[in-house]
Amino acid sequence: MRERMPGKMHQDETRCKAVILTTHFNGWHGIYFKLNSNNMPTKTKQKEKTKNIVALTGDQAASEAMRQIDPDVVAAYPITPQTEIVMNFSQFVDDGKVSTEMIHVESEHSAMSACVGSAVSGARTMTATSANGLALMWEIVYIAASTRLPIVMPVVNRALSAPINIHCDHSDSMGARDSGWIQIYCENAQEVYENVIVAVKVAEHKKILLPVMVCQDGFITSHGVEGIEIFPDDKVKKFIGEYKLEHTLIDVDNPVTYGPLDLQDFYFEHKRQQSEAMKNAITTIPEVLAEFNRTFGKSHDLIEEYRLNDAQIGIVALSSTVGTTKTVVDELRKEGLKVGLLKPRFFRPFPKERITKALAGLKAVAVLDRSESFSNEGGPLFTEIKAALYESAKRPLVTNYIYGLGGRDIFPEDIKKVYKDLEDIKKNGKVGSLVNYLGVRD
Repeated sequence: MRERMPGKMHQDETRCKAVILTTHFNGWHGIYFKLNSNNMPTKTKQKEKTKNIVALTGDQAASEAMRQIDPDVVAAYPITPQTEIVMNFSQFVDDGKVSTEMIHVESEHSAMSACVGSAVSGARTMTATSANGLALMWEIVYIAASTRLPIVMPVVNRALSAPINIHCDHSDSMGARDSGWIQIYCENAQEVYENVIVAVKVAEHKKILLPVMVCQDGFITSHGVEGIEIFPDDKVKKFIGEYKLEHTLIDVDNPVTYGPLDLQDFYFEHKRQQSEAMKNAITTIPEVLAEFNRTFGKSHDLIEEYRLNDAQIGIVALSSTVGTTKTVVDELRKEGLKVGLLKPRFFRPFPKERITKALAGLKAVAVLDRSESFSNEGGPLFTEIKAALYESAKRPLVTNYIYGLGGRDIFPEDIKKVYKDLEDIKKNGKVGSLVNYLGVRD
């Protein structure tokens, strides 16, 4: 079972009428839906609202957001399952739909190097990658963050080799979790589209000036077709605004230096400044999200709580697994079980206070990790949440499940098993096994 689609209508959601038309949208043949809410059960007749819903994959959603952003420079190298992002955007460049300078390079290391050069010149810069491509640009990923360059990079999560595997897990982006990049994880293609737009505003904010990864699950989201609400181009342009770097390398009248030799005398201070920027991000990002929500009628936040208010046990998960878990939560709720779900949208900066507050009322929590840290202490998301809860006055029992490595499917039955285990933990008052492996053969 795939994650729940954003366009799918449920009994407890607003019913919408749909007129389906075939269309040719920015080079893609697809389905175009005109949705209106004139049949909403309200006492007074409401003005008809129309949304543009286009059938796109997660990769296409990312490239469509990039088209609307129209960055000055995109430097990229294709790698499965990210290829369609740069392939589609290259088509936009060729068709004259954007004014972007597209730099085709021979490797991801060169792609990020070109992005750094572009960004220090004051250009709005983007790229995209996956897995081994992210690993190949590793050296420059750190340089981009340390130099405080607001580069936006969609990352299509894929397992790192070896063995060679092209399917989804989070080992690539989680490996870069301490590189200094902001990280956003997307549940579905709609969030991919919206978070790419948000990422530009976040990265370029003067209190932040840090690069951003927008992560989506390889093939599950990147190649799955969903109905995506596309915002008007002019509203997107107005939201992100014009970008102007205060100190650029090409301003010969006000010369600056980027990337100098920085030894014991100043390196530590510059790292501290970088740390302060991430601290600024945790307080500034909600302001950006609030503006996005007002502009586009959305409800983005650092985290998303799903039926947690009266829950006794809960799961914490990232990305597409959240959709499947929501379906399981709804099913178990009908059986009378008080279960809930927490979805961190941002992993960097880590929203510690929001997470601990959301989990405070639970008796037992399971953290699902789609990557292995090989620390013997659990996956990256688990260890961060466990540490965050250490000083919490109300601390639930916490256990970890590593799952889905190399793209192995996670089914509703797997998630139901986790909730059953949590019921046992709640009943017994102790965690039997700290780190568990879900859906793997012994």
